[in-house]
Amino acid sequence: MKWVLVILILVGCSYFCTILGSKNITKCPVDLDYVVKLPWNTSACHGNSSGSNPRTGCCQALLSLMGIALSHNLNQTSLFGFRDYPTSVSCLSDFQSKLDSMSLAPNLTFKCFDPEQFVITPDVCAGIVTIRNWTDVLKSDNSLDQVCGSDLSDLTACETCYAAGTRIQNQLIAIDGNSSHARDCFYFTILYVAGIINKLGPENAGTTSCVFQLQLLPSAGSDGVRHLKLHLGLIGAATAVFLVICLLGLYLWYYKKQQKKKHKMEVDANQESRPRMRPNTGAIWFKIEDLERATNNFSQKNFIGRGGFGMVYKGTLPDGTIVAVKRLTEPNFERDSDFQNEVEIISNLRHRNLVPLKGCCMVDETVNADDYGGKQRYLVYEYMLNGNLDDHLFQNPTNQSGLLRNSLTWPQRKCIILDVARGLAYLHHGIKPAIYHRDIKATNILLDSDMRARVADFGLAKEIKEGHSHLTTRVAGTHGYLAPEYALYGQLTEKSDVYSFGVVVLEIMCGRRALDLSALGSSTTVLITDWAWSLVKEGKSEEVLDSFLLREGDNSELNPRGIMERFVRVGILCAHVMVALRPTISDALKMLEGDIEVPQIPDRPMPFGHPSFHRDGNPYSISPVLSGLHLNSGEMLR
Repeated sequence: MKWVLVILILVGCSYFCTILGSKNITKCPVDLDYVVKLPWNTSACHGNSSGSNPRTGCCQALLSLMGIALSHNLNQTSLFGFRDYPTSVSCLSDFQSKLDSMSLAPNLTFKCFDPEQFVITPDVCAGIVTIRNWTDVLKSDNSLDQVCGSDLSDLTACETCYAAGTRIQNQLIAIDGNSSHARDCFYFTILYVAGIINKLGPENAGTTSCVFQLQLLPSAGSDGVRHLKLHLGLIGAATAVFLVICLLGLYLWYYKKQQKKKHKMEVDANQESRPRMRPNTGAIWFKIEDLERATNNFSQKNFIGRGGFGMVYKGTLPDGTIVAVKRLTEPNFERDSDFQNEVEIISNLRHRNLVPLKGCCMVDETVNADDYGGKQRYLVYEYMLNGNLDDHLFQNPTNQSGLLRNSLTWPQRKCIILDVARGLAYLHHGIKPAIYHRDIKATNILLDSDMRARVADFGLAKEIKEGHSHLTTRVAGTHGYLAPEYALYGQLTEKSDVYSFGVVVLEIMCGRRALDLSALGSSTTVLITDWAWSLVKEGKSEEVLDSFLLREGDNSELNPRGIMERFVRVGILCAHVMVALRPTISDALKMLEGDIEVPQIPDRPMPFGHPSFHRDGNPYSISPVLSGLHLNSGEMLR
């Protein structure tokens, strides 16, 4: 009887302890059902039952999936990781159960991860543990809120958000003081964007693919929805076309009526004053008094630079719009009709990477003795807040904006190069007849408030008939950027612009001016194209890159060395001395974007008696442009 009593007591204690233990089991605070619902690419995890590399393949996909859970956890608990080790173990166990239900290899989760890595501690990045810590550390910096809150499915929106995240990461590393925490600080930035900033949440397709870089597959169940949307879209499109045709008919009727009325008014006005033609363009015709008020009578305080064909002043219109007013100083237009035709060309061009024209002005009377032929002509452009590319690349101390220039990051340089290429591709192939710029250079590339590049001064070039080159006795351009065939023989083709574009690409990637004038009058004056080509042919591509790009960080995700070297090789190829070996600007854009391979850099011809100089004992030639021209320093600095 005594032994029976002891056994009952032991059984009761065991049951009581079991109940208490079950109540203390840690539960994962995050619902992981999304692991099964998201159409992520599981191919890398099938048959992966032995050994996993935590940085590639299956483990990388699983890390991205865990990032979604950590983003939800951040939103719910304000913690940048799980609260403690048991919580992390519990979540990883739940995560593995979801993978098991998808018939993936067993124990993948614990082969790829250590539960300790997801437990939050203050030793990870700048002492940050909670959202409150994040806000205290970064103070009032809200750059992520401005660019990462919307749908990130669009490539441009994704790149902009990524660039902002990179800047925040650099700030965190600087505050932390330990560069080995770079990857963790970047992960913190990703979790904050997905869990707090983005309004669509971490499970949204755009957020998942952009922020977490998780490859998603098209959903098989969406075919019916897509077909329905297609049918509705076709019906809507047909209705829209019908309405557009009706509206177009009304517009043409009204337009013809207004034109007749306008013509009658001009005929009446011509009887009282001298003839004054007005082109049929979308540009605004400003009065000279309006421009004088806007620029404070073209005062020196409003002077912001000397561009091609004239001087540029900053102005403010009565409605508060800030503009750039170019006062043309070269007699490029013998007749008013020539100027009006150029204005018509410029005003009809619309592209994201061209500086848009707002209006123009013509004054017949001579006001200053310096006016050409008694004419004054002005072009009014949108004002570009961040000035020109030259100021940012070379820290120009004479720029008029007064802004402190910071060195351009790799994402900014990449974006600028692609923007310029797209603008030139539009001028060469997007319109007919094509327009050749003639003067592509760093000062003719302006940067808007978002640091997006816009090509300027394109409208002062002439239209070229498709498929023909143009021989001219007047070479318009800047030495160092001029293609050899254009500088020496006046032969202008689309490849002439491609050469200048290649020089600009090398300036951006090398941080070095197109023409090295450090030794004027000596035999060592060289072009950047020769210097870069020689180093690349010697297998020293890394020496060509701007040292700032190499110092900016050792993280290969921030500074992909292979992509940067590809941009250098495209620049060298575009700036080849032989026209036939240069790509078109469209092919150059495809090479930059990685759509086609960059061919092997060809050799450069060395004419008989061509000057050369030595670098580390190895001779390499300078371009025929310099060997064939005899210029003084003033001409070279034009």
